[in-house]
Amino acid sequence: MAERSVVRLFNGGLASQPPLSLYLHLPWCVKKCPYCDFNSHAAQTLPEAAYVDALLADLERALPDIWGRKIHTVFFGGGTPSLFSAEGIDRILTAVRTLTPLVPGAEITLEANPGAVEAAKFAGFREAGVTRVSLGIQSFDPRHLKALGRIHDDREARRAAELAAVHFDTFNLDLMYALPGQTLAEALADIETALAFRPPHLSAYHLTLEPNTPFGHTAPPDLPDHDLAADMQQAIEARLAEAGLRHYETSAHARPGHASRHNLNYWQFGDYLGIGAGAHGKLSFHDSIVRQMRTRHPQQYMDAVKAGTHVAETRTLTRDDLPFEFMMNALRLTGGVPAALFEERTGLPLAVCASALEKAREQGLLERDATRFKPTLAGQRFLNDLLGLFLAA
Repeated sequence: MAERSVVRLFNGGLASQPPLSLYLHLPWCVKKCPYCDFNSHAAQTLPEAAYVDALLADLERALPDIWGRKIHTVFFGGGTPSLFSAEGIDRILTAVRTLTPLVPGAEITLEANPGAVEAAKFAGFREAGVTRVSLGIQSFDPRHLKALGRIHDDREARRAAELAAVHFDTFNLDLMYALPGQTLAEALADIETALAFRPPHLSAYHLTLEPNTPFGHTAPPDLPDHDLAADMQQAIEARLAEAGLRHYETSAHARPGHASRHNLNYWQFGDYLGIGAGAHGKLSFHDSIVRQMRTRHPQQYMDAVKAGTHVAETRTLTRDDLPFEFMMNALRLTGGVPAALFEERTGLPLAVCASALEKAREQGLLERDATRFKPTLAGQRFLNDLLGLFLAA
């Protein structure tokens, strides 16, 4: 790990470390989507073996930071991880099991693109140890898929969902709404198509125009207005609740027992080691909490791993950072978190954000419950306003 400056936390630091997850970033796609601001890169050829070598060297060098700690969940994100071979994923997971105490029954998720999956590949991923796939469907409507620049069509989207249901006991379908030219009926039609596959987990995201993307900078599309987008959100949430999927996080809905354990660890301010090009991580030590970022560009990352300079940034969170950092995660959960978790995960007394908590309750954004931080419906709808109160905490 890169040298870190220590900023001691209140009351001598953390009594115990939170659960630890492992995130592995596989940064290549067939084509970069015009709305995407993730660290992903279109590639004609995939340097799979060299990149896996770098990932495993990165993991091995990170071991002193996590020595003896159990890994509870693993997540392959991208990019399009399903572009990698089942053999490559197997090699990575074999090394994870060899180098770390991966808990029995750990949730192991792999993101997949409907345009880059086939039955044999899904079977191979399952054989390698992947327990859950997350499919980037976005829409089942061919017009909207074309507008989003997706490489798959509606037929491939349906086929991928069918394969996920066959090969995995739990899987996620990612959908977007408020798409260019989309009507309320079309947004709900996507939901109905998705529900036909009985997904244990479904994510429904509002399309946003991010800076430094073609949609956000050079060619912004004509999107539904705010009122129509809000109608879509409310109708989607109501339909998914009716179908038995609980809305447990800002954009996530799941049947009982199928919430994403990996993402829940993020929202509960758990720890995660981020491995791979541009991967972010958060690690707690007795007297400090640090955030890390790896070198972003894939080739530069692979070169930097060889030189031992791949951790591009290490930042120690201060007392002033921690209230916002904690709430930015915890308040995404519609059911909130126990109030005691704040001191347990930050090492700070709850008194440091008492003023912000009171303002949030006065403004009707946070429920008046001393034992739990739980956003009201208004707090969920105006989450940025709620979080802003903790910036000055």
